[in-house]
Amino acid sequence: MVEYLANGQRGSADLCAYFFLRANQLTNNSGGFGLVATNTIAQGDTREVGLDQLVLNDCVIHRAVPSRPWIGAAGVEVAYVWLCKQKWQSEYLLDEKVVTGITSFLTSPGKSVGKPYQLIANQNKSFQGSIVLGMGFVMEPEEAQALIDKNPKNQDVLFPYFGGQDLNSNPDQSPSRWAINFKDYPLDADHDDPKKPKGAPYAADYPDCLAIVREKVKPERDKKNRAVYRDRWWHYAEKRPALYETIRVCDQVLVTNAQAAVHSLFDLFDASNVVFANSLNVFPIQDIQALAILQSSIHTVWAWQHCSTMRDAGIRYNPTDAFETFPFPTPDPSDLSTQFPTLNTIGETYYTHRQAVMQIRQEGLTKTYNRFHDATETASDIQKLRELHIEMDYAVAAAYGWHDLCPHPLTPSP
Repeated sequence: MVEYLANGQRGSADLCAYFFLRANQLTNNSGGFGLVATNTIAQGDTREVGLDQLVLNDCVIHRAVPSRPWIGAAGVEVAYVWLCKQKWQSEYLLDEKVVTGITSFLTSPGKSVGKPYQLIANQNKSFQGSIVLGMGFVMEPEEAQALIDKNPKNQDVLFPYFGGQDLNSNPDQSPSRWAINFKDYPLDADHDDPKKPKGAPYAADYPDCLAIVREKVKPERDKKNRAVYRDRWWHYAEKRPALYETIRVCDQVLVTNAQAAVHSLFDLFDASNVVFANSLNVFPIQDIQALAILQSSIHTVWAWQHCSTMRDAGIRYNPTDAFETFPFPTPDPSDLSTQFPTLNTIGETYYTHRQAVMQIRQEGLTKTYNRFHDATETASDIQKLRELHIEMDYAVAAAYGWHDLCPHPLTPSP
């Protein structure tokens, strides 16, 4: 399909994109067609493979409903899209409202149209966590402690395992599980690696941990198609060496969900001696100002515009689409503190209050922001969080020079 329908355009596109491309092939040059698709037809790779190509090839989207709940039993959001292959001479209808045109994002045209460019300033500042490919690496804290008690040397290869569930649900965002991590160690002397530094350990130096991985991971890996996954069964499938080398000098990092989540939420986390799961995006940025900007309504709107969204499941934050394309108010998102002291003060106040709310209520980020967005929730601590968020939004707007969006001079709340 990639070669025959998509002209070689690759990407993790939903199947619906190829139905649009095939319908276009079957339609004559004066005709048109309309299809129902999942709402991802206008998002991410699916948009790039489908609607982007059609629009570039002079198809015109003249009517669209970007997102509606499916009328059947499936809990999905769908889009209705009508296209023609010639100049459109009538009204454009978007959500049944007359507009001047319709883009491949299923939005009306603005001053800028199309996919935003990835910015050089944001390169190498976002990583996905490790893909272990075998949950036999992962264990409860009690099991890890028992291994350390049995042989203290085992703590060399046992680390807290921090994932999206911990970020979303734990009031203190603490890792709830541990993981065995042999990093890039050779299995034993018989499988030595000439690049291994002299005196560096082997996985076999930790027989208790290796036995667990051999029993619980190797049978699963033996079934994998990729030879490297089968042959190096004691290694993570994707070790992410660039991530861990980059954050080695960081005291803290920013994290957010890499998988679908109801809210787009960011937090600071201790970067030392931890395995980040692939359910997290990790940013080697430790400024509270960066947290304030990324948690602001300005960036949230940007993320929801450019990332894939799903009914009930929410947003899947993709750094390639939402972070690498996002223009910070300074060329370097790692150097914000000296330029925007007000943003620093408000960001710190917001973050501290949010942490206190979660600790007092013993609720994680998801439940906290469910309350935050619930119009019937009137508790004083949640109302205070809303007020601080507004102040934070004003501070972010001011950092961009958008002072006309601020109704009054910024005075951080105590």
